[in-house]
Amino acid sequence: MLAILLQISAGLTSAAPDSTNLPVSTGIQEVTETKMSLITMVMNGGYIMIPLGILLMVSIYVLIERMLVIGKASKVNSQFIPSLKEIIHQGNISNAIALCRNMNTPEGSMIEQGVSRIGQPVQEIRAAMDKCGTVEIGNLEKNLTVLNIIGRIAPMFGFIGTIFGVITIFYDISLAKTVEIEVISTGLYQKMITSAGGLVVGVLAFICYHWLNSRIDRLARHMEETQIKFLDMLNEPAK
Repeated sequence: MLAILLQISAGLTSAAPDSTNLPVSTGIQEVTETKMSLITMVMNGGYIMIPLGILLMVSIYVLIERMLVIGKASKVNSQFIPSLKEIIHQGNISNAIALCRNMNTPEGSMIEQGVSRIGQPVQEIRAAMDKCGTVEIGNLEKNLTVLNIIGRIAPMFGFIGTIFGVITIFYDISLAKTVEIEVISTGLYQKMITSAGGLVVGVLAFICYHWLNSRIDRLARHMEETQIKFLDMLNEPAK
């Protein structure tokens, strides 16, 4: 009997699997993360992203073009008025006009109007310079209204995309007869992405618009200071 029990025990031992060869479960499952690229996100916004993209490109173009123009117009020559004063007091008006033209700035164009009218009443000189300054500032403000308009209409395009997204959601629900997230995800993507896109483009356009206007305002104040210096210079006696 003992021999039979020993044989059964030995058989069970030999049949037991080797625990060293068993796979060890760590309880940690591999998770695959899927990241949405910017291009994919824009495409999920639907056709309304096309006009928003066009508005963005126009905003960037106007910003760069106006930055170059305003940067060129904002060149400051601290020796301009002293050099002009010396030339005028020498009685060489033609050289003074040439100096203003060589500046190739709104400031130089404005002062040129004053130099060409030396000998006339101060009120007429001031009026001619004010008129020229207004025209030059108007030229610097060219196309800025485009940024202002884009800042206003871009969020409206985003709102239109939101409406289309809501319509898509209800349409998908009517087809699937359920409100599960897989059904409404397409409409939600379109709704949120177009709203965000419209706000981003609008905010960018408004920031560019007010920043460029602030630079033009600084230039206008500098032109006014230069005008005052020029008029004061005309009242100084020649040495």
